[in-house]
Amino acid sequence: MARLQILELPEGSGDDRPPFVLVIDQCQGVPLDMVETVESSWRRAGEEIGARGVLIFVETVDIPANGTPVEPPMVHVEGDLSRVREVVLDEIQKAQRLARMEGRWPR
Repeated sequence: MARLQILELPEGSGDDRPPFVLVIDQCQGVPLDMVETVESSWRRAGEEIGARGVLIFVETVDIPANGTPVEPPMVHVEGDLSRVREVVLDEIQKAQRLARMEGRWPR
């Protein structure tokens, strides 16, 4: 079942109430032919409650402000970052291949 969260945004001078984004995560199990319908329903709901935007994710997205405070890392690691781009692109390609095999990514 999808989970709803609120991500508060910085207030502007003309805001009559705090601006926010509606974040929907764990939105899994939606048949491919229903994705657009479900997405437009969530976006319409966001508009109705005054959200500045709606973000929809299949995976879990933790918003630190909505939970326990994020602790700073206990260990500081310095390493060779020369291959970071290559590794990240490789991981993205792996994830896309897996999503295609599972029918969750357009061909």
